[in-house]
Amino acid sequence: MKFMLINGKGKRFTFPVNPEEITISRQKGYDTSTILSYGEFDFPQGDKIKEISFSSFFPKEYDESYCKVRKDRLPNPQTAMNALNDFLVSKTPLRFIITQSAVNVPVFVSSHQTTFRGGELGDVYFDITLRSWREMKVAKTAGGKKGSAGAFTNKKIRMDMKEKNKTYVVKPGDSLSKIAKLELGDSSKWNQIYKLNQKAIGKNPNAIKPGQKLVLS
Repeated sequence: MKFMLINGKGKRFTFPVNPEEITISRQKGYDTSTILSYGEFDFPQGDKIKEISFSSFFPKEYDESYCKVRKDRLPNPQTAMNALNDFLVSKTPLRFIITQSAVNVPVFVSSHQTTFRGGELGDVYFDITLRSWREMKVAKTAGGKKGSAGAFTNKKIRMDMKEKNKTYVVKPGDSLSKIAKLELGDSSKWNQIYKLNQKAIGKNPNAIKPGQKLVLS
């Protein structure tokens, strides 16, 4: 059994250590109204957002007795923590999957708390809460004028779970290594940009031209 998050580009983030327990909170919404002389009454509404929460840690050293990823794929604890921070600020839903179970839902990371413990240098402990995401439906009148009665239809407001590719427009004096340094934080990633745009650039990676639109990720 593995716990993983998948972003809109299909990139998987597998939690290296399974949590000891996971909490899934489900609630039903109610609208409470007060009727004179009779008191309060609850009227059931739609289901509330589902919350999924669990705790685990990112180990500094590999231990096959509890690590669920291969040794060569064990993430650096700091890198893994930064990945959760990126998920927290992401505006695109993720997919949360627990293999060998029925859990496979689109979610947002709603909270993430990190703890460093004395005597366990290098390990990073965390608590995370996910909130399930679903498409929102809105009602609109069909064929009616403003202020007039009409037939109501439901329309889904769709939110694309696929992330858009990051792009860059070449400026005079640019080079792939310069673009990689400015946009990706590492000049050595110029080859990554070249591979993504080889068809547009051609055989010479230095032959980029001002005005060209390059895909960065």
